[in-house]
Amino acid sequence: MDLIGWVIFILALLISVMLHETGHFVLAKRFGMKVTRYFVGFGPTIWSTWRGETEYGIKALPFGGFVKIIGMHSLDDVDDPEDEARSFRSHPAWQRILVLCAGSAMHFLLALLLVFGLALGVGIANDNTQVGTLSSCLPVSLKAYDNGSCAGSQVASPAKLAGLRLGDVVTAFDGRPVTNFTQLTDMIRPQPPGTMATITVRRGGKLVNLHATLGTIKGLGSYLGMAPSGVVFQVPSPLGAVEYSGTTFGQVLVGSGQAVAALPSGLHDLFNKKERSKTAGGQVTSVVGAAQATGTELASNAGWQYKVSFVLLLIASLNIFVGAFNMLPLLPLDGGHIAAIVYERIRAWFARLRGRPDPGLVNMAKLVPVSFSLFLIVALFSVVLVLADIINPVNLTGG
Repeated sequence: MDLIGWVIFILALLISVMLHETGHFVLAKRFGMKVTRYFVGFGPTIWSTWRGETEYGIKALPFGGFVKIIGMHSLDDVDDPEDEARSFRSHPAWQRILVLCAGSAMHFLLALLLVFGLALGVGIANDNTQVGTLSSCLPVSLKAYDNGSCAGSQVASPAKLAGLRLGDVVTAFDGRPVTNFTQLTDMIRPQPPGTMATITVRRGGKLVNLHATLGTIKGLGSYLGMAPSGVVFQVPSPLGAVEYSGTTFGQVLVGSGQAVAALPSGLHDLFNKKERSKTAGGQVTSVVGAAQATGTELASNAGWQYKVSFVLLLIASLNIFVGAFNMLPLLPLDGGHIAAIVYERIRAWFARLRGRPDPGLVNMAKLVPVSFSLFLIVALFSVVLVLADIINPVNLTGG
């Protein structure tokens, strides 16, 4: 299963990269730019064929792909002077920016389609509200709660005192409908200590109102003392699937930004077995870690819905991260080239105000040291993440 996980993940990664390049390719062709090569992989060419002015092919190392558009910047030579008018750099700024944005747009579109398809095809995972576990006591501390310990407690849990039973399905809290356990928890936690709450449950086909005096655990909040029997997958309406896709996209985007921002200060957590899965920086993983997690999840005893959900959400999250990272205004990323184009236009605008000619393209030769430095930094972080995933794998499955 580990091997299957690797194959699935690498195949998904390769498809994602080629979709990225396809975005550049399609818009460049649409705007009349000359695209000379579209290849899957790197290294020696295994097979290629010409269609018109473009060579399509496959290379030996299946770790990505590339599209060659002539005249990308000031350092890119154009072999035939007659082709200069069709070079990337000769086109209007707005067309060049759209071509550069198309790669990340494909990542984002793929992620949204995967999450949307997951919601309608498999369902959205929600903790149900059927009582699967009843605590026999009110834990004396947050540590005791985390350990599931009743040591030192002389007080029965509010759920037990209220008469909750295994198999009861909670339908409402103080008259407010409840559809999943997370929602129920969010209602309970903020309540003042000692609050008297009405818990409505479905028992034997009938609705029963139970009355519980909520306990409190320092550092946690108010406490009832029950856990759900498991997770259910609910298929939403198409509109609900759209909402879920948008919410998931936003959560992954924000979470990715927070994790990357925390990575420099959390590098030591990558190699700390106790801390890696607890900090945002420590949870950042490489392609190796993501592939390992895919294999681990496929080999687990979880149901097919869990496995499909995990793999699709992982691939969607990867695409959102790559798409967003690629838009950072740093060379050699697409976002860096966009920043250079915006700078060119601002500089040209100021030149017109002063009655001077357009200064033209940014001199990329001056930016090569910046591009190289960024490449080294990214490469260094990538190597560190791979080593951490080999030595101290992060638990992405939550199992």
